Amino acid sequence: MARRPAKAVKSVLSAPEAERFLFAEARMLDERRFDEWETLFTDDGSYWVPIDPRKALGQGVSIISDDRKRIHERVYRLTQTPVLDQNPPSRTIRFVSNVEVEADGAGTARLRCRQLITEVRPGGLGQAGMNAVRLFPASCEYRLRRDGARWKIVQKKVVLLDSDQPHYNLSFIP
Repeated sequence: MARRPAKAVKSVLSAPEAERFLFAEARMLDERRFDEWETLFTDDGSYWVPIDPRKALGQGVSIISDDRKRIHERVYRLTQTPVLDQNPPSRTIRFVSNVEVEADGAGTARLRCRQLITEVRPGGLGQAGMNAVRLFPASCEYRLRRDGARWKIVQKKVVLLDSDQPHYNLSFIP
């Protein structure tokens, strides 16, 4: 009996696969599965929320500019330590849309999407900023790399629509 050849791993990310990846990531974050979310990053992965999207990574001030080690520290802090700004924890719902995929070479891809993060942090009536739904519209860019059978994040860039405006308590963003 002839053996079937091993199934080849696709090195090109299709639009439906990209959407599934982004929807799964959003669900992990909304369900506060931060440890699982962290595994989506490559060992050299980065997570960046710039104030000025025209500046390059490492140039200028950022809301978040995390390398892989700092991503781990952020997840550890949110999951293993008492974080006052997240007690009680925020509840979020993310909407992902306008997904675009661009092949970037064998085993790499670039994604662009729009995201609307809705957040509420329950609390006492006298606490400022509590119990109000806040909206964070953003443009997102991802660089992904194939790692075995799955795609992983090399860089995630989130540009908040109002990134240059004052924000309070963004600690719900892992």
